[in-house]
Amino acid sequence: MTERLDAHRTDAPTLSAQYQPGDVEQRRYEQWVAAGYFRASTDSEKPPFTIVIPPPNVTGSLHMGHAFEHTLMDALTRRKRMQGYEALWLPGMDHAGIATQNVVERQLAAEGLSRHDLGRERFVERVWQWKAESGGRILGQMRRLGDSVDWDRERFTMDEGLSRAVQTIFKKLFDDGLIYRAERIINWCPRCLTALSDIEVEHTDDDGELVSIRYSDDVVVATTRAETMLGDTAVAVHPDDERYKHLIGTEVELPLTGRRIPIVGDEHVDPSFGTGMVKVTPAHDPNDFEIGQRHDLPSLTIMDERGVITAHGPFQGLDRFEARPAIVAALREQGRIVAEKRPYVHAVGHCSRCRTTVEPRLSLQWFINTSPLAKAAGDAVRDGRVRIEPADMAKRYFAWVDNMHDWCISRQLWWGHRIPVWYGPDGEVVCVGPDEQPPTGDGWHQDEDVLDTWFSSGLWPFSTLGWPEQTADLAKFYPTSVLVTGYDILFFWVARMMMFGLYAMDGRPPFDVIALHGMVRDQFGKKMSKTFGNVVDPLDWIDRFGADATRFTLARGANPGQDVPVSEEWCQGSRNFCNKLWNATRFALMNGAHCTGPVPAGAQLSTVDRWILSRLASTVAEVNELFEAYEFAKVCDVLYHFAWDDVCDWYVELSKPVLAGGGEQAEVSRRVLGHVLDQLLRLLHPVIPFVTEELWTALTGQDTVLTAAWPTVAGEQADTAAEAEIATLQTVVTEIRRFRSDQGLRPAQRVAARLDGLTGAGIAAHKPLIRSLVRLDEAGDDFQASATLAVAGAVSVALDTRGSIDVAAERARLTKDRAAAEKEAAQARAKLDNPAFLGKAPEPVVAKIRERLATAEADLARITAALEALPS
Repeated sequence: MTERLDAHRTDAPTLSAQYQPGDVEQRRYEQWVAAGYFRASTDSEKPPFTIVIPPPNVTGSLHMGHAFEHTLMDALTRRKRMQGYEALWLPGMDHAGIATQNVVERQLAAEGLSRHDLGRERFVERVWQWKAESGGRILGQMRRLGDSVDWDRERFTMDEGLSRAVQTIFKKLFDDGLIYRAERIINWCPRCLTALSDIEVEHTDDDGELVSIRYSDDVVVATTRAETMLGDTAVAVHPDDERYKHLIGTEVELPLTGRRIPIVGDEHVDPSFGTGMVKVTPAHDPNDFEIGQRHDLPSLTIMDERGVITAHGPFQGLDRFEARPAIVAALREQGRIVAEKRPYVHAVGHCSRCRTTVEPRLSLQWFINTSPLAKAAGDAVRDGRVRIEPADMAKRYFAWVDNMHDWCISRQLWWGHRIPVWYGPDGEVVCVGPDEQPPTGDGWHQDEDVLDTWFSSGLWPFSTLGWPEQTADLAKFYPTSVLVTGYDILFFWVARMMMFGLYAMDGRPPFDVIALHGMVRDQFGKKMSKTFGNVVDPLDWIDRFGADATRFTLARGANPGQDVPVSEEWCQGSRNFCNKLWNATRFALMNGAHCTGPVPAGAQLSTVDRWILSRLASTVAEVNELFEAYEFAKVCDVLYHFAWDDVCDWYVELSKPVLAGGGEQAEVSRRVLGHVLDQLLRLLHPVIPFVTEELWTALTGQDTVLTAAWPTVAGEQADTAAEAEIATLQTVVTEIRRFRSDQGLRPAQRVAARLDGLTGAGIAAHKPLIRSLVRLDEAGDDFQASATLAVAGAVSVALDTRGSIDVAAERARLTKDRAAAEKEAAQARAKLDNPAFLGKAPEPVVAKIRERLATAEADLARITAALEALPS
C-alpha cells in the first residue's frame, strides 16, 4: 500500500435515514438522459453491442410483460456499456394496423361517424392526429422503469425511413417472384373485416355440435358447421375405401338446394373418421379448397365479409350463427339428421385482437412464397450463425420454419403501409419502388389494401438502422447482438425477422442470439387476465415499491424459456432488499468507508477482510458466467445472497468491533468495506439502476456508476483458507445464537460463558469477536455452567444462565413445543407408513410429507437438547 492509512474521513457524504424511490428515480433518469449516457456513437472504436426493442403497439401501455422484458434488455445493455462496449438499445413503436384502426374507428363511432364518412385520406390524417395526441404513452412509462434506450434513435414503423424500407423490400420480393397475388382460402375476421395470417389466429377448445346429415341413403356426412353445406360442391371418400368405391363418379342431391354434386375419391379423406365421407366446401375450408383444386371443383362463396349468408333461399340474410341452427332444424324436418352430438368440443380459431370466431374464406390476396426464405432462416440456426437460448427451444423454431405456409400479407385496412402496386385499365400490374413514379392516367389505380403489420416489423433490426441506405448506423450496429423476446412470438416476429434479415442483408442474420423468456404469471402460475382478476399493473408497483424493486422481482424469476410467477409479497421483499443496501451503505459512510487509494493487500488484511474479498471474487466470476448464459434469475439470486448474507449480515457485523476500535486495522476495514460496496453496487446496477446510482455516487464521489468499469476477477483472488476459517466462525456464532434463543435469552442480554476448543477449530484469534457478536461475557470466579452446547466439532460453549431466564416458564414453553413437534412427526409418519397413501399420492406430495417428517424430527432433537440443557 503506497499511501498512509489515516483516520477515517470526516467529509463523507450523508444519506437520508430511509430510501425514498420517488425522491431519486425521476431526478436520476433526467440526469442520465441530459448527460447523453444512453447515446451510442458510430464514431466509437469500442466494439458494438446492439439490441432493438420489440416495438410495443402505439395503442399500448406498460404491462407486466413489457416491464419484465424491458428489465432484461436494460440489464444486458447497462452491463455491456460498463464492460466497454458501444451499447445501443434502440427504442420505437409499431403502428399496429388493426388495433390502431379499431381505436380510431371507435372514436368516430362515438361521434356518429364511420371511416367511410371521412374517406381514406382524412381517416389516415385522423389516425396520425390520434397518434400525436394519445399514442405512445408507453414511451413515457418506459422512462419510469429506467430503460436506458437511445431516445435520439426512436423509430416508428410508419415513419418516412421505415416506409421507404417497406417499399424497397416489397419491390425486391416482387421482382424476385417471391410475392404473388392469388385466390386462396385465408383466415377472415368478420368483425375487423380483414384477412389474418395463421399466427394472428388463436385456437381454443370450444363447445360446439357435431351433426351427421343424410344426403342420400348411401351418403352420410358429419360437420360442425352445418351452414357451410349451402356451398358444398362435392362429397369426398378415400379412393381405396371398399365401402364407397362404387359411388365414386356418381352424383348426389345436396339437401335444401336441389343441386346435384359429384362424389369424388381423394386420399386426403380419413376412412376411419366418422362415416368416412366428407362434405367438400372449397370456398370455406382450406382442406376442401385443396380437394377442389385437385378435382377441378367450383368454389361457391355463400356468405359475405360479415359472415352473413348470401346464398339464395330461405337462409339468405341470416348471420352464420343464426343460419346454423335454422339449417339443422330444416334438415331435421326432412328427417335427414342422423345424429347430433352436443356439446362437441373442438378447436376453433379466433381473431387474436377481437376474439371473433375466424371464418375461412376464399379471397384474392397478396402472398409471400416463404419456402426459400424459411429454409434460410432454419439453416442460420442449424449452422450456428444464430444461437437460441435456451437451446431446447430450437425445436419449436424448426417446427415452424420447416413447415411454414405461404404468408398472406394483405390486409383490408386503411391504416398501414399501402401495397405499392398499381393496376392499369387493360389489366396491367406494376409494382412501384420508392424511387419510382407510379403510372398515371385514366384507369390506373393503386391497390386498396395495406400490408400486414408484421411485414414492416419484420424489417425492424435493419430498417431502424437506416436500410436500404448504407448508413453508418447500419455498418456499426448490424447485426444486432441479441434479441430478447417471449417464446410466444417466436413465430409471429422472430421467424419473420430472420427471413427478411437474411434476404435483405446478403445472408447476414439479424441477431447473434435469440434469448427467449416465458410469460409473466401470478404467484400460483396462473395466466394474468382481467377475467381472473389477477392482472398486476407495473406502474402501481413502481409507485408503491419503486422501479428497482419491481425490476428485481421480475428479473429474479427470469429463468430462460420458463414462465415467471410474481406476487406483491415478493415485490415487498425486493423493496426490503433495496432498503438493506441503503442501510448498509449509510452505515459504511457514517463509519468512514471510502474508495480512495488502492485496496489493502497481504499482511495488512485480517482474515475477515480476506474472506469478504474472496467471496467477492467468487461472486464476480459467477455473475459474469450467468449473465453470458442469460440466467437472470440466478444472477439475482447470487447477488442477493452475497449482498444480504455475506456483506450486510456478516461482513458489516464482523467489522463493527474493528471499526469501533480505531487504529490502522480500522482504516484497512474502511477501505475494504468501501471497495466491496463499490463492486457490489456495480454488479447490481444493471438490474436495480436507481438505488445503486444514488449509493455509488455517494460512496465514490464520482458522477455515475452507469459508465463505471464492470467488475472482473483480475483484481480479486480466491482465498480458500480464509473462507474455511470464517465458515467455521459463522457456524459457531449461528449455533450459539440459536442456542441462546432456545434458552429464552433476549438478543441483547449478556451472559457469562466459557468457550473451549477454539484453537482446535482454528478460530482462537476470533474469540473476542465471537463474544462481541453473541453477547457473551468472560467467565468470572463465581461462574457456574447451567447450560452447555457442542458446536463445530471441538468447540463447546458453557453458559451461566442463572438468574437470566425463568427456568420453569422456559421448560413449559419447550415442553409445549416438543408436544407440537411430536404430533407433526406422528402425522407425517402415519401417512408414510400407509401403503394406500403411498400408492395413490403423486410423488411431489409424498416428497413434501417426507420433508415435513425430517423437519419435525430435527425440531424434536433441538428442543430435547434445549430441555436437557436447562438447569434443574
